[in-house]
Amino acid sequence: MKRKTFGPVTSQQVAQVAGVSQSAVSRTFTPGASISPATREKVLQAARELGYRPNAIARSLNTARSRIVGVVMSYFDNQFYPQVLEALAQKLDELNYHLLLFVGDKDGNVDRIFDQIMQYRVDGIVLASVSLSIELSEECLAAGIPVVLFNRNAETGTASSVNTDNAKAAQQIAEFLLAGEHRHFAYVAGIAESSVNLARQHGYVAALQARGVKDIQVVFGNYDAEQTARAARELFSSLQPPDAIFAANDHMALTVMDVARYEFGLRIPEDVSVVGYDDTGPSGWPSYALTSASQPVDAMVTATVALLMKQIDSGNIEPEQVIVPGALIVRHSARRPRLGIIEKEGLSLFQPQEVE
Repeated sequence: MKRKTFGPVTSQQVAQVAGVSQSAVSRTFTPGASISPATREKVLQAARELGYRPNAIARSLNTARSRIVGVVMSYFDNQFYPQVLEALAQKLDELNYHLLLFVGDKDGNVDRIFDQIMQYRVDGIVLASVSLSIELSEECLAAGIPVVLFNRNAETGTASSVNTDNAKAAQQIAEFLLAGEHRHFAYVAGIAESSVNLARQHGYVAALQARGVKDIQVVFGNYDAEQTARAARELFSSLQPPDAIFAANDHMALTVMDVARYEFGLRIPEDVSVVGYDDTGPSGWPSYALTSASQPVDAMVTATVALLMKQIDSGNIEPEQVIVPGALIVRHSARRPRLGIIEKEGLSLFQPQEVE
């Protein structure tokens, strides 16, 4: 039966009802603290009777840890980032950390909300789909707050990052399309200055040029559905429309497919092949069956949290750049080459043939 109390219940009141010390109450609600099962049960029983909940803010003042990780994210139209957010929240919860979400600008600039983040005394920061200026990166370093860039390269060298190998994956996409005997190539780019977009564009274009392909159309979708639709119309209305298109992410690739089918009456993949990047949920839907370079969310999130916790626990913020392996998942949005397709765990993957 819950006891009647006036005002907020304190840990001292819980200790009196349980017949234990106040420090025993504190240890009961501190993950990993040493306390006997019998004492712990006494404290929990008293807490239930009194309706006590530990004050996380007060505890953070005592421990100098808030157990809060600030996550800055934008661009939720892309299914990749909601998947990442869910996985991050679950992984942090397992470690008794809490995720505090901040929504960044569409242009990927986090500077505007940086002061808000710092006011919450966060123990670490994860930046997904946004970047950090050199000045703010150095400020975090000076404050002892580790920062991990997720799906962004650490251009300043003062923050850690977790990525797939964007340039290598884009090169593999070029090799896949070349093996499928395509002749006219295009790239639908994301935001021009995005480190991820630059790596994907460079890998794709360089691989094609190395094989003698000189005329590669590049248009900008800027990770936006309307702008991508306009870019796709530009491609399909050109004097020499492409028969192979690589879009910098799945969200744009699906938009390109819709424009091709419903506005230009093109058949996929007979008339044009489309390849994306991320391998998000809709890519596997039968209506799209998009060939896409995978970004394994669970593996990337696990690497991100492990890197963050190592730096939080050690106090040593030594920037690390982690590359998580991905694969080119082959479905029906692109013509299949005669060689290089392997079957693994129910998926079709492309592995380029070695050139002797």
